This record gives sequence, structure tokens and C-alpha cells, in this order.
Amino acid sequence: MNEMILKFPARSENEIFARNAVAAFSLPLEPTLAELSDVKTAVSEAVTNCIVHGYREKEGWVTIRCRVEEDTLTVEIADEGSGIPDIGRALEPFYTTLPGEERSGMGFTIMQTFMTGFSVESAENVGTKVTMSKKFGVGKARNAG
Repeated sequence: MNEMILKFPARSENEIFARNAVAAFSLPLEPTLAELSDVKTAVSEAVTNCIVHGYREKEGWVTIRCRVEEDTLTVEIADEGSGIPDIGRALEPFYTTLPGEERSGMGFTIMQTFMTGFSVESAENVGTKVTMSKKFGVGKARNAG
């Protein structure tokens, strides 16, 4: 098992750093370009949610914890922001708390679609943690058989 922890200010310019750091951490798993793109997209969505919804233009921190076990990458992305009052509603496609800001409300849906595993924990005024996993080599196993 290998692990990594990153903590950085919740600023939009750090989203690119976060997605590339997690992608680089997953390279020993020999992901395909499609798998790598899936991870980068899901991480981007989660970090953007922390910045835009968790802190709503206030200062704060985003923490990413990554773990590699066998053929699976697990990524936890957390903030200590406003939290989500209704997770069930937030998980609905096209739901957004910021309708006037050109937000599609598809962030959680994208994360769920691009990753193998997905869960959200949140408490109001405490923060939110998204846990995602990606099992690598699924296509390789299919093509080998």
C-alpha cells in the first residue's frame, strides 16, 4: 500500500495542481489514458465543489488523501466548509445551489460515472468529504480474455 496527503488553499488555481498530483500518484498502477482522464475529471469536480460550494468565496483548505492498494486508487477530498444540508438532493443530476452562476449541477453525477466507487459524507458548518475509488485494468482484463 502507498499513501499521499495534500493540503492546499481552496483557490481555483490549485484545481489543476490537485488533478495532476493525483494522476501522477496513480501512475504506478499503469492506467490507460482513458482511466487517467476519468480520475483527473473526477478530482477536478470534487476540488471545484470544495472551492465553489464549500467555502463560497471564503478562505479555507482542501485536503486530498490518496491510497493505492493492489489495482485500486482511493481518493478522499475534503473541506471544512459550509457542508451539504441535503445530500440526497445534492446527488440529483442538474441540482445546483448556485443556479445564477452557470453551474450545471452535474459534479456528483460526473464523479459517480467516472469512478468505480463513490460516497459523500457531510455535516452543515463542519464540511464535506467525497470518497472515490477507481479500479484500474478493467479494460485490460476484458481484452485479455
